[in-house]
Amino acid sequence: MTSPLLPQIGVDPPERGDAARNRRLLLDAAALLVAERGVDAVTMDAVACKAGVGKGTVFRRFGSRSGLMHALLDHTERELQQSFMFGPPPLGPGADPIDRLIAFGHARIAIVEVQGEVQRAAENSLEFRFAAPARAVSVRHVVSLLRAAGVQGDHELLACSLLAPLEATLVLHELRDLGMSAERLGAAWEDLIRRVTRC
Repeated sequence: MTSPLLPQIGVDPPERGDAARNRRLLLDAAALLVAERGVDAVTMDAVACKAGVGKGTVFRRFGSRSGLMHALLDHTERELQQSFMFGPPPLGPGADPIDRLIAFGHARIAIVEVQGEVQRAAENSLEFRFAAPARAVSVRHVVSLLRAAGVQGDHELLACSLLAPLEATLVLHELRDLGMSAERLGAAWEDLIRRVTRC
């Protein structure tokens, strides 16, 4: 059952089975291209080739490269949401709330390693950055874990502050420009969470 504190992002009308399979095939192909060659390699032609379909199929499904990028970001966020709402612990239910917060940060950093450019593009969109449904879901999730951990204070403001170091723009700067490792960022995230949740 979905908690009222955690509304699901991008809930669309149900698709036919073959349409849903094709959508996932195309998004998986786009995600592989990002992982292998970077976000600039994600063209409609490249996605069609990777997925083994005609270019028209990609255009009919997403309309444009921008539509494809937003769908890819939504796809990634849905998978993360499924993991923290219904997946195995420590990210999913059943683990201590502090352990879940730590796992959430590690999962976010791992996503940025693979799809950071897509996320950064979304963050740089003024109308999308703070109003995106995915961000609202993440805030609600962190709020619920802070409450479950017995943390006192303004949970919503604290959640927004905790999410700031996980933003793709900053994480990519730390990884690429400052030469920090994902392991170092993960350790710093865990240290931050343990300090904040000390009651």
